Amino acid sequence: MLNILRHGAPTDKPTLMIAHGLYGSARNWGAIAKRLCDDRQVIAVDMRNHGDSPWTDSHSYSDMAADLAEVIAAEGGPVDLIGHSMGGKASMTLALQHPNLLRRLLVADIAPVQYSHSQIQFIHAMRGVDLNQVERRSDAEEQLARQGVEKALQSFFTQSLDLPNKRWRLNLDTLERDMPLVMGFPDLTKAGSPPVFEGPTLFLSGANSDYVLAEHRPIIKAMFSQSHFAKLPDSGHWLHAENPRAFVATARSFFDA
Repeated sequence: MLNILRHGAPTDKPTLMIAHGLYGSARNWGAIAKRLCDDRQVIAVDMRNHGDSPWTDSHSYSDMAADLAEVIAAEGGPVDLIGHSMGGKASMTLALQHPNLLRRLLVADIAPVQYSHSQIQFIHAMRGVDLNQVERRSDAEEQLARQGVEKALQSFFTQSLDLPNKRWRLNLDTLERDMPLVMGFPDLTKAGSPPVFEGPTLFLSGANSDYVLAEHRPIIKAMFSQSHFAKLPDSGHWLHAENPRAFVATARSFFDA
């Protein structure tokens, strides 16, 4: 099962689960989880092929949704869910395939559509780091910088660096091979009728991001009948890291409604 980081204690409110994005981990969401766990339990998971979760030879959204379903079943019932980017697509797939497992869903800066901007260049950059020359995270950041990786992403990627064992906590081989699946979204249509999630769903995007466009809204509303849209000011795709105070306030308001 997926590796889980727990924050807070169970209450009468549903557990809140967090599913991170590509190259991320449960640890990336620690600050957000700690702020939201004052009145409910929050669990952040390492998605497959990330962090301390199992490495597999596939990275499809149906597989990731099944992983999340397994965790929810072990937790004993429906949860509220935040999914960012890749984790948002996995969360949407879960909602459409297993709607009984979710109460409310917050999708952070992603739509259920095919994207064209691949993230494969970052796999090449991480592979380009000579880990034998890395004693501190800053050593790896310097090597990433020389490959043109911007400062904010250098520190983000090196959070997935296992320094003692000189390895990345990312299954770069599977992620590279299945990058087309990560960029896409599965066709879940059965017998000519696409599934619909009828629970309250908030599509929260960064005001400076171009991941969720006006043209995506009809597609979203066809799949998520109770979808609402909001933009977080002063933030791009990594909205939870760029404007954490506003992200927490918006998430709390949505899940407590």
